[in-house]
Amino acid sequence: MMRSITLGKYISVQGHYVGETQNGNIQVRVGDKTFVGKPVSYTKAA
Repeated sequence: MMRSITLGKYISVQGHYVGETQNGNIQVRVGDKTFVGKPVSYTKAA
């Protein structure tokens, strides 16, 4: 599953979902690198 996270205020990363950390951040993998950040919230269109 693809997920998006934010790293800081202006940088976002989109990659394959790896897992969730204890503090609520999620991990995504892009190629051979794994990034940890806050999940991007989204709303579904009506």
